[in-house]
Amino acid sequence: MINKQYDYVIIGAGIAGSSVAYWLDKYNDNFLLIDKNSTIANEASGAAGAFLSPLLGKPNPFKDLVNKALVYSVDFYKQNFPELIDNCGTTRIPKNLIDQEKFQSYKPYIDFKYHQQEGGYYFPIASIVKSKQLCEAMTKNINKLLEYEVNNIYYKDNLWHINNQIKTKNIILTTGYLTNLIDEFYLKIRAVWGRRIDIQTPTITTHNYHKACSVSKSYIKDNQNIISIGATHHRDYQSYCNKQDNFNELLQKANDIIPIQNPKIIANYGGARACSVDYFPLVGKIINSSQTLKEFPHIANGTYVNPNRFTTYPNLYILNGVGGRGFVLSIYLANLLIKSIYENISLDKKIESYRLFVKEARKIKQKGKI
Repeated sequence: MINKQYDYVIIGAGIAGSSVAYWLDKYNDNFLLIDKNSTIANEASGAAGAFLSPLLGKPNPFKDLVNKALVYSVDFYKQNFPELIDNCGTTRIPKNLIDQEKFQSYKPYIDFKYHQQEGGYYFPIASIVKSKQLCEAMTKNINKLLEYEVNNIYYKDNLWHINNQIKTKNIILTTGYLTNLIDEFYLKIRAVWGRRIDIQTPTITTHNYHKACSVSKSYIKDNQNIISIGATHHRDYQSYCNKQDNFNELLQKANDIIPIQNPKIIANYGGARACSVDYFPLVGKIINSSQTLKEFPHIANGTYVNPNRFTTYPNLYILNGVGGRGFVLSIYLANLLIKSIYENISLDKKIESYRLFVKEARKIKQKGKI
């Protein structure tokens, strides 16, 4: 496997990499999916509660993207993996009076059907998927190389070389919060650490809830009633590592939604969501900043240059920064990415890497570093 030459190698087998592999397989079977872990979706994607829920707010591009992807992903999962999605709906409960007032102001701009319920607002489109099983199902028949850590990549003789062992015409990076394979100042991905717990309880829930955390619909496992609660948000790794504090926080927030009787924690999951600095994902080709600034130095001064003229790394693509909405965004964005490669369909500039390159180049110029 290592000595074979591929048309594509996908690095990273979370929900983003699994989604890319699913769509790429429709066009090409000479590709390899790589991950440093021993299983698919071993980190943040496997730990995710995988709640699919509308984004509320006044009109803005990010809201439009998320809600368009939500419609797409719910329909996709229901059609292709019906056994792994529960379209049970979610009751969104305002956290406080300010949150309630915000919701009232959002009402004219809500994109989905809803009705008042249990002190909140019930959205029938909202769903939950089985995160790890879904990633495994999407990559069931995909050529995989697991427990293989990629330390370096370089381009030579029209091929990408991975660890001096694997050769491929194209690479697609779906590495989550780890972006060290390409040294580019604008590829800023933040790790937001989170923890989820599964509890055994006699309390029955018939759908999902969301307030300061999310509480899942009950399900039966080993003849026990189980509820999933998630997830915490930590910008620093140390607070994430304090498991008991995380557990207490989740149970307290869940009880603020619905009284949970005799909870017994039976499993916990954790990982780092990959979030971009502006919350939008990164999709498509990767700009070579040094070559582009060499050709167009005035970009750093704020001069507009058509992004189509930027120099990109040859045959190097990315799908990253999907944050806490990976199971909403990834399958939708992966389809767009593969179609952009094979059908020459243009991507929305708001999700391409050029936007961050331009912003960060100006910041660095202001600091006198370029």
